[in-house]
Amino acid sequence: MGGKASAASKNAWNARNYDRINLIVKKGQKQVIQQHAEKTGESVNGFINRAIEEAMQRDQQQLPNGGPDGGQNAAEE
Repeated sequence: MGGKASAASKNAWNARNYDRINLIVKKGQKQVIQQHAEKTGESVNGFINRAIEEAMQRDQQQLPNGGPDGGQNAAEE
């Protein structure tokens, strides 16, 4: 069950379907983020994605014309 070929397949699928962002936080902040995500029943990745999406939606509402790109590049729900 699920050996190296399986991991390679998953990695290839992820590479085709997702972009990666390397996030650097201050020492100790990683644990704070992990604990918060756990309290809200999310993974760290899920929490960070939700936080980014909510911030972008909030910014889009506050910026003139819906943002720097006129609201053209807003993430879909």
